[in-house]
Amino acid sequence: MLNLDFHPSGHHFLQIPGPSPVPDRILRAISLPTIDHRGPEFGALGLKVLAGIKRIFKTAHPVMIYPSSGTGAWEAALVNLLSPGDHVLMYETGHFAALWARLAGRLGLSTEILGWQGSDADLPNAPGWRHGVAADLIEERLTADKQHRIKAVCVVHNETSTGVTSNIAAVRRAIDAAKHPALLLVDSISGLASADYAHDAWGVDVTISGSQKGLMLPPGLGFNALSPRAIDASKSAKLPKSFWAWDEILETNKTGYFPYTPSTNLLYGLSEALEMIETEGLENIFARHKRWSAGVRGAVDAWGLPVQCADQELHSPILTGVILPAGIDADVLRKLILERFDLSLGAGLGKLKGRTYRIGHLGNSNDLTLLATLAGCEMGMKLAGVNLAGSGVESAMEYFATHPARSLAA
Repeated sequence: MLNLDFHPSGHHFLQIPGPSPVPDRILRAISLPTIDHRGPEFGALGLKVLAGIKRIFKTAHPVMIYPSSGTGAWEAALVNLLSPGDHVLMYETGHFAALWARLAGRLGLSTEILGWQGSDADLPNAPGWRHGVAADLIEERLTADKQHRIKAVCVVHNETSTGVTSNIAAVRRAIDAAKHPALLLVDSISGLASADYAHDAWGVDVTISGSQKGLMLPPGLGFNALSPRAIDASKSAKLPKSFWAWDEILETNKTGYFPYTPSTNLLYGLSEALEMIETEGLENIFARHKRWSAGVRGAVDAWGLPVQCADQELHSPILTGVILPAGIDADVLRKLILERFDLSLGAGLGKLKGRTYRIGHLGNSNDLTLLATLAGCEMGMKLAGVNLAGSGVESAMEYFATHPARSLAA
């Protein structure tokens, strides 16, 4: 039985790919007294966060903020844009892309799944879950859709289950090359504020995100960033909606308010997170995550194990998936590491259950956090009988020491 009264000394190492570790500064902001969500103070807070979140999405257009998970934001995007029976093209890059497709089916949409075709000796049960979106396949399918039956294309920017970051600008170019009117919906739940993302420049119609990843907040806020085309499409969409409906939110957001009770204290945290992000600068944040990712991948290479992402140009800056040798249960390994070293690692999800584990390098982390994480992984794998080629910890130490952060090099 789990002993909830036991608290080991030191900080727990939460190195899953989200929820990410929350900075103390944000936790303090969330702990402020709750205010009247109809009063003047809240209106000022609402206007501040609604303006600030646009800059993170790199958009000049409205962003919806829901008191929800990312799953709720998935649903909000679909029900505001589509009608019962509409045909939607979805590209499966991993577990979360598959879950989004399942959600679409439950809403009464007709879903068609594209994915990478091929074989993979390391992951024979899920070969496509090591690759990003193939924009050429989308272009080919849309070109063949002469009747324009496909109403939307749904892709995942950073697939949290695999550690692959897809090229969204290439997907937009594919849709344009096919001269197809389909709307482009993108899940950047784990990518936003950690990997480069440009809602307007990449021609995305709706971007979905959540609070618990790069924004460094606890779970509880979902986002829809809109395009003018998406707002126009929502006016004729027929799927049932009330809580998720953009029209009422757009109207009340003009003065900083919401048509329902918002997550007031999480919005305090969002305000603080936006200040932290903009003080550091998005480009510096993106570079920091890329650097962490390179150091962690180097450690996995030193261990002699495959990194889950097989596309060299698409390695996620947010997490690294590690494929274990056949016969080693990744869930048993993670349990061992948690019990021995108070370190939480991401599980292999869906088709990858028991075959992989995921190291998160996002949120309130630094070089030493990641070195400690890699040490816990390395000790745990040795205890579990994994034959390692070398020391990943030494590799990462060398990388971080010889590749200083931009702020230190200045």
